[in-house]
Amino acid sequence: MQAHPVAVSALLLVASNVFMTFAWYAHLKNLASRPWWIAALASWGIALFEYLLQVPANRIGYTALSLGQLKIMQEAITLAVFVPFALFYMQQPLKLDYLWAALCIVGAVYFIFRG
Repeated sequence: MQAHPVAVSALLLVASNVFMTFAWYAHLKNLASRPWWIAALASWGIALFEYLLQVPANRIGYTALSLGQLKIMQEAITLAVFVPFALFYMQQPLKLDYLWAALCIVGAVYFIFRG
């Protein structure tokens, strides 16, 4: 049995976003006392794994989704990965703004996938 391209794409994008989020933000916690170029090199190393997942995810997803649908799916996944990262890894407080942002993304998902 073969998985649906949208499901495969979504799973790969979730994994890709975990790497992306760490590449973009973890250095703020882990490398704050280091020069920026060390953080950049570390982030680039992590980002390589993001791209190794993101490129096939987009290619697979594009077989079943429009470009707009693929992008909005990516944004929804990004928020779903970022909020737990911010709360648990970066120890940021839970804010109502996350809910409002999520509702905006839900609206975007509705409009791009309707009909």
